[in-house]
Amino acid sequence: MIRWHSGLVTQHNDEHTVAKMFAEDRASNNLGISLDSTGDGVAVVSMTITDDMVNGLGIGHGGLVFALADSAMAFATNGTGTPAVAVQAEIDWLRPARLGARLTATAARIHGKGRNAITDVTVRDEAGDTIAVFRGRTRLVNKPHPE
Repeated sequence: MIRWHSGLVTQHNDEHTVAKMFAEDRASNNLGISLDSTGDGVAVVSMTITDDMVNGLGIGHGGLVFALADSAMAFATNGTGTPAVAVQAEIDWLRPARLGARLTATAARIHGKGRNAITDVTVRDEAGDTIAVFRGRTRLVNKPHPE
């Protein structure tokens, strides 16, 4: 639910909204991303690097690691009655994602004011090694989530 008070936005995560969004997210589902948990401004998603996700060097394609982090941000920021869309994002790849690795992306909204928010995401493998760090900015848009 989103409430307007003197021009400021107070956001509360609606797990039903996020679950519905995830169910209808063909991109995340086709990549095998699972929504592991969600809360007020946070989300955890995971994905296994499969044969069709490796690049010519035999490691997980960086664009797919980015997609995992982006999905985590989306689920962390879309638990309100108003959709949030990404307006900017960057990633630093710190280690290669290996074939067969189960990656977990943990997103947390670290700042939100008005219609803008900043979300940090850390992507780790099953050993707990950090694969990538991601920061994205989102903006609330003036339309409700589809029913």
